[in-house]
Amino acid sequence: MPRSISAALIPCIFLASLHSPSMSDPKSKFSHLPRAAAGPLTCPHQGNSVLQSSQFNKGSAFPADERSAFKLHGLLPPNIQTLDEQVQRAYQQYSSRSDDLAKNTFLSSMKAQNEVLYYKVRPEAWSRIITFLTCDQLVQTHLKEMFSVIYTPTEGDAIQDYSRLFRKPEGCFLNINDPDRIEESLSSFGSGDDVDYIVVSDGEEILGIGDQGVGAILISVAKLVITTLCAGIHPSRQLPVVLDCGTDNEDLLADELYLGLRQHRERGEKYDDFVDRFVQAARRQFPRAYIHFEDFGLKNARRILNRYQSQIPCFNDDIQGTGCVTLAAMLAALEVSNVQLEDTRVVIFGSGTAGIGIADQIAETIATKTHKSKDDASKQIWCIDKPGLLVKSLGQQLTDGQQSFARDDHDWSENDRDLQSVIKKVQPHVLIGTSTKPGAFTEDAIREMARNVERPIVFPLSNPTRLHEAKPEDLYKWTDGKALVATGSPFQPVNYNGTEYEIAECNNSTCFPGIGLGAVLSQCRLMSKKMLVAAVEALKAESPALKDSNKPLLPDVENVREISVKIAAAVIRCAVEEGLAQQDGIPDSDSELQEWIQAQMWEAGYRPLVGGN
Repeated sequence: MPRSISAALIPCIFLASLHSPSMSDPKSKFSHLPRAAAGPLTCPHQGNSVLQSSQFNKGSAFPADERSAFKLHGLLPPNIQTLDEQVQRAYQQYSSRSDDLAKNTFLSSMKAQNEVLYYKVRPEAWSRIITFLTCDQLVQTHLKEMFSVIYTPTEGDAIQDYSRLFRKPEGCFLNINDPDRIEESLSSFGSGDDVDYIVVSDGEEILGIGDQGVGAILISVAKLVITTLCAGIHPSRQLPVVLDCGTDNEDLLADELYLGLRQHRERGEKYDDFVDRFVQAARRQFPRAYIHFEDFGLKNARRILNRYQSQIPCFNDDIQGTGCVTLAAMLAALEVSNVQLEDTRVVIFGSGTAGIGIADQIAETIATKTHKSKDDASKQIWCIDKPGLLVKSLGQQLTDGQQSFARDDHDWSENDRDLQSVIKKVQPHVLIGTSTKPGAFTEDAIREMARNVERPIVFPLSNPTRLHEAKPEDLYKWTDGKALVATGSPFQPVNYNGTEYEIAECNNSTCFPGIGLGAVLSQCRLMSKKMLVAAVEALKAESPALKDSNKPLLPDVENVREISVKIAAAVIRCAVEEGLAQQDGIPDSDSELQEWIQAQMWEAGYRPLVGGN
């Protein structure tokens, strides 16, 4: 199923930061706002303390006046350099590392020393590659090679080797056997208005590599990096958290260097109480922070989201982010194919966290936009998993989320619950794959679908590429070029009968950062279902396919920061309409609202430092 970040997404994020216009205009009438990333920055440190702070450290780029004001003479070489010169040196150091894991470790070390340089060197690295390469294929090859260092698969390797690579802690580590220290631990990261965005994981299901215990802190860190790159969330106002509940990974338990709790995972009441104590303590310590749940286990992810989404502003990217981006692509495809939402029939093949998250978002949107009940909207969706079509007689085998989509047994014999039979009987407009079962969308199944609808909408979303339910080129061939396709990994355009079709990638990073930005800036009390629908509509409105059906169903993530502004604006407007926004002074007009948002988005650049607390 689609991940929030992929090896091929990251280049586009970096390219976005290269080519997008400045989001922090010091002349903006909103440059006075507390989160505006322009003007002087108050630094409470002196001497070595300044150099040890990743937020304030400029290394060799400190100008003469700041070296005097902050007592840095003698602590730095005398030559004053520019940020561009630092980037050049950092990129050379990065390039000299022997393998991808060493490069990943180098970047992590840089982040701990100087966050501006860390965020700046990455797009600059891609700029240098593009400067020296002229063949598009070579550019793509090198970009993919480098971006795999930043995230999957190398980030997965870093998480698996977390305890062996450990140098300096980053984030907050909470221990299920010491819940009385939760509040004290969180207080180390500030209070009140110091934190805007929290990503928390218990590490049970990480990046397709399963239970990684305390190493999950790195997935929380990585998701926050993406919110900064894609939506300008201030890195100094973020908090990565890991809930160490033990691990069922026997390799970790047997590793004498493992840094987490050396015990099997806690379940049941003790686990629920630990999660609740974290949530309540976080709300007391950071009363306006937005909490993003990441990579929780299948049995806990939805249950936790259901418990807290009516109490606090929170979000689960595996459930809601995946659902939002897929739904945006689906709505664009329905508009292209002239099918009304209230008439749409959807089959989802693979009903785990991602599949049911997509089903839930589709049902919620049908209910919101057509005024149907949620139950009636759910009847437009057929979910298939390992036992076949989900039916009510499966009982306790079904998760809470799956039960909403289980069909009556008397309508379906045991012999017609496979994918081919369901397609033949349902005649779906939309087929979505989140099964990780390669080749599951067979030629017979797709041709059966194409016999009954004019423009089959087919989304093989499992990733990596080798796990896709079908290849785009086959889908166009089997439907005579009529299919509308989106995938969970990047694919080259398909040429069929002389027509080139561009393939959309359903990637959460076009959506969740903008949603989070809207939540942070509106200071919303809750993340409502209508706010998510507004985000989906904003993303769908950017679909190139609405102007040319041969174009992709989703916008290119190269423009992700601009997309994030529009999604954030839609979320904020909806929060205001629903009475959920707590921030004063939100502009009424669209143009002013977008300027207000842009003024508060962080960019990688050194700001003048002034002394103070």
